Amino acid sequence: MDHNNILGTVLAGGKSQRFGEDKSQVKLNGKLLIDYILSEIIDEFKEILIVSNNQIKYKNYKNISLINDLKKDQGPLGGVLSAMKWAKEKNDKYKWISTFPVDTPFFKKDILQKFLSEIDSEESKLFFIKSNNTRHNIFGIWSIDLMKKLEHDLNEGQRKVEVWANSVGVKVINMEFINKDPFFNINTKEDLEKAKEKINYD
Repeated sequence: MDHNNILGTVLAGGKSQRFGEDKSQVKLNGKLLIDYILSEIIDEFKEILIVSNNQIKYKNYKNISLINDLKKDQGPLGGVLSAMKWAKEKNDKYKWISTFPVDTPFFKKDILQKFLSEIDSEESKLFFIKSNNTRHNIFGIWSIDLMKKLEHDLNEGQRKVEVWANSVGVKVINMEFINKDPFFNINTKEDLEKAKEKINYD
């Protein structure tokens, strides 16, 4: 798969209700949470897009753009649609967007590289990573060909990534990890404390 036709996209538009504040701006060992994922993907794509409804801080790489959701309160699927529309208007060469959350500080670029290397774009228009029997619906690659259907379904009230992905047909790329969870995500303040322990332990 040609990385030049993929727009790397960080979905940072969530309300972080369980956490109580914008997770992307929380610091873990002195580093903004969003900068963990950015540092792993920044060299893998020609351009990175951050979708957020706040004027957030992040490390100022030259190939990053920040946009708002086209419509608020549509969840991650709304962020995906916002990225697709931006990509289509910005550069018609983009055929896919690759999505990432802001709250997984242990994800590494070698996982992304393996994921992309195992994708056959003829097999599906949507791919997610599955690891240790868990499907990670935000770690995905989405064909821009899905844009019209996604917009229609959002207008009809669809909000659940799991349900929508199953309805259009999604292919999973399986990976196994022993004694570690690179997809550990920070939803609560307790999770943040666990992440601090993991970093210190590692």
